[in-house]
Amino acid sequence: MVKNISVRKLRENLARVLDDVKLRLDRYVIVKRGQPAAILMCVDDYEGWLETLEIMSDKDAMQDIRLAKKELSEGKSYSFKEVFGKEQKKVGMRRK
Repeated sequence: MVKNISVRKLRENLARVLDDVKLRLDRYVIVKRGQPAAILMCVDDYEGWLETLEIMSDKDAMQDIRLAKKELSEGKSYSFKEVFGKEQKKVGMRRK
């Protein structure tokens, strides 16, 4: 969830806000003098955004993704067995 928070409120509630970011994956828009100034998000989210930006800036990768989506929508795909020559093992939840 994305929430707005003023710099003053952030100072007063930093520990709670950091818990929300880390444990609940909340994102905060930090507002200074009524204007958005920064975003606070967990490290995993940030790293994911960086990876996405890297992929999106790679023209060849994006062309491959568009082609794959087109082929998939046209029904052009291969089964696991066709690709790897064996049946896919089913992975389920283990009971303790």
